Amino acid sequence: MNSSIIDEVYERLKVMPPNLQQQVLEFTQNLADSTKKQGVPGSQLLRFAGTIPLDDLKVMSEAVNQDCEQVDINEW
Repeated sequence: MNSSIIDEVYERLKVMPPNLQQQVLEFTQNLADSTKKQGVPGSQLLRFAGTIPLDDLKVMSEAVNQDCEQVDINEW
């Protein structure tokens, strides 16, 4: 562990308002959680190749093409 980085982060946190301190805490928690996630090798997924019917793939492709790059400003 690099104590100089920890010291610098601590010094910066001390002068931040509580809402920003909370954001930093949540960010570090998310970073820590992201290192725990592990996927599976692609070779284990090969058994699923070709299992989606062609008609379903076409429908998905059309939906992606139709909805890509469109922003719904009322969505949020």
